[in-house]
Amino acid sequence: MLTTLTARLIAATSLIAISSAAMAAEVNVYSSRHYDSDDALYEEFTKQTGITVNRIEGKADELIARLEAEGDNSPADVLITVDAGRMARAEEAGVLQAYDSDVVDNAVPSHLRHPDDLWFGVSQRARIIFYDKERVENPPRTYEALADPEYKGQICIRSSSNVYNQSLLASIIEADGADAAKEWAQGVVDNMARAPQGGDTDQLRGLVSGECDIAVANHYYFLRGFDSDVEGLSAKIDSIGWVWPNQSGRGAHLNLTAAAMAKSSPNPEEALALLEFLTGEYAQYHFANQNNEYPAVPGVGLDADTARLGFFVPDTSTPTASFSANAKQAQEIFNAVNWQ
Repeated sequence: MLTTLTARLIAATSLIAISSAAMAAEVNVYSSRHYDSDDALYEEFTKQTGITVNRIEGKADELIARLEAEGDNSPADVLITVDAGRMARAEEAGVLQAYDSDVVDNAVPSHLRHPDDLWFGVSQRARIIFYDKERVENPPRTYEALADPEYKGQICIRSSSNVYNQSLLASIIEADGADAAKEWAQGVVDNMARAPQGGDTDQLRGLVSGECDIAVANHYYFLRGFDSDVEGLSAKIDSIGWVWPNQSGRGAHLNLTAAAMAKSSPNPEEALALLEFLTGEYAQYHFANQNNEYPAVPGVGLDADTARLGFFVPDTSTPTASFSANAKQAQEIFNAVNWQ
C-alpha cells in the first residue's frame, strides 16, 4: 500500500507532467502563404486552444522538397499551399496523410476536397477577366473566348509557370478535354499583347498603361487597388471593367488555398485541431475580410470591399482535385504551344 506522502508525490509528479505537456502543445506549419494577416489568425487559434503555432514560410515547391528531404524526421504537421495544383506535387512526393474529420467534411463542399481526404480548401480566389472600358466594347465572356481571333494582340496574362494559370488550364482540360485545351492555349498565345511577365498586379497595370486591353488576374489583386495605393493601378482603377466568366455555363474558375496533414506529423492531434479551426467561422470570415478572398465554407459573410465585384456563379461542377490531377498535362500543353 502506498503511503500518503508517496501518493501525494506521485500525484504531484503526474500533474507536473500533464502541465508540461499542455504547455508544450504546438503545431508546426509549412506555409506558402505570405500574408501578414495570417498572424492574427494563428494568434486566435492559440488563444482558443493553447496550442502554439510555429510557422515556416516559403515557396510551395521548396517546402515540398524540404518535406521529402526530412522524411520521417520532419517536424512539419500541416502543409498549406496557395493552390490545389501544388498539392499534386505533394501527393506525388508522398509527404501527405489523410485527415479524419467529420468537422472538415461537413463544412467544406465535396468539390473543394480531395476524394481521399488528403487535402481540402480553406479559401478561394477567383480568376477573372478584366478589360479597359474605353478600348473594349465587347469583352470576352468566357475563358474559352480569350482564344478568339477577335482579341489578337490584346491580352496580358502571366507565364505558364504560374500555378494559377496551370490550374485554370487543368480545369479546361477537365471540362472540355485535352485537345480543346491545347487549342485554347494556342489561341491565347496568339492573342497576347506581350510576352508573359510579372505577377497578377502587373497584368492589371498593363491595362492602365495601354500595353494591353484585356487581362486575366485573381480578383483580390484588383481589389487591393481600392484598399491601398497600388502604384500604376489605383490612380486609374475606375477605367477597368471586369467579367465573371462562363456565367451561362460551368461558372467562374476559383483557385484554392489548400491545407493538408503532413505524413510524418509529430503532433497529429494538434494538426487536426488547426485544420478544423481553419474551417470554422472565425477563420473563414478572416480569410474573406482580411485578404479579400472568398470563403471555402458556404454562408460566411463578406465585407463591402470583397463584395464590390458583385454576385457571380462559381464553377462547382469541376472537381478541384482535377486541378492537381491534370497539372502535369497542363504544363505539357503550355510547353507544346510555347506559352512562356
